[in-house]
Amino acid sequence: MFGYDVVDADGHILEPEAELRKHLEPPHNMPGRRSLVPRDHWNRSLGGRMGKETFDLETRLRDMDKEGIDVAVIFPTFMLNVGIVRERDFAAALCRAYNNWLADQCRQSNGRLKGVAVLPVTNVPAAVKELGRSVTELGFVGGMLAAHGHGRDFGEEAFHPLYAEAERLDCALGIHSSAGGWAAGENRFERFICMHTVAHPLEQMIHLTGVMFGGIPELFPRLRIAFLESGIGWFPYWMERLDEEWEKRGDVEAPHLKRKPSEYMRGGQIYYSFEPEEKTLPYVMKEWLGEDLIMYASDYPHWDALIGRSAAEVMHRTDLTEGQKKKLLGANARRFFRLT
Repeated sequence: MFGYDVVDADGHILEPEAELRKHLEPPHNMPGRRSLVPRDHWNRSLGGRMGKETFDLETRLRDMDKEGIDVAVIFPTFMLNVGIVRERDFAAALCRAYNNWLADQCRQSNGRLKGVAVLPVTNVPAAVKELGRSVTELGFVGGMLAAHGHGRDFGEEAFHPLYAEAERLDCALGIHSSAGGWAAGENRFERFICMHTVAHPLEQMIHLTGVMFGGIPELFPRLRIAFLESGIGWFPYWMERLDEEWEKRGDVEAPHLKRKPSEYMRGGQIYYSFEPEEKTLPYVMKEWLGEDLIMYASDYPHWDALIGRSAAEVMHRTDLTEGQKKKLLGANARRFFRLT
């Protein structure tokens, strides 16, 4: 449509619970569960006025054509809450069921949908196994770590086997939050607008802190990891804050890091998504991060997505060069996810 290669680095899919139940293995498919994944009570779409609340593949591909999106990397919707599931074996089975269902959707899309495996972060050995299966057998381009609900620090040594497996497979990992009762800061609010404002960016800053001071970029130099759906405006402030803490205490409490956090944050391993209309984007690229580590994301079909115009919003910006648009809309995501 635009004469550009457009890759949606963070699209979503609405996974029908009935379909997930079909893919659950015994004994986890026994009746009795009212809902497979915990859900919240918020009126996200304001009565259906925002976003799309149903899914079928034909509509999805047609909407991609209208948007000008060539390829969409697919993250879940309800399974963003998988970190809340406390039963470790059931969480692993639920991830397998979702990944099998998503693989069917991707196979029917003629290569336009690329799957990202949902991983059971409360069961790291199972997550390692599932990442390997999803990449080598299902053809997925990486794995997702749910940011909230589990209370884990992704800088912990317990996650090292997962990062080693991602390096071995040469696949990407994306950290992605949701919101609705379990993400950082939201439990003090009574209004959706308040809780949604804070949940996503706070979770990304929290996990970048853990990953960084856990030394993950140094210990796993070939690991590629993305922080998603929080925009890019928080980046300069958090970079400076991490550097300041490291300079004062890093030799004792972050001994694996050999360089300042800012050097890892813009060193090529860590990628970030941005919002199509985000005004701080040119400033962050010019003064802080460069233009090779930031990726376009539609957030389709969620309530806050610019459905039908998100790629056009980027294309029509006058504060970005043509070269920057090519990188942001496609080239960076292809490099991160190793898309051919």
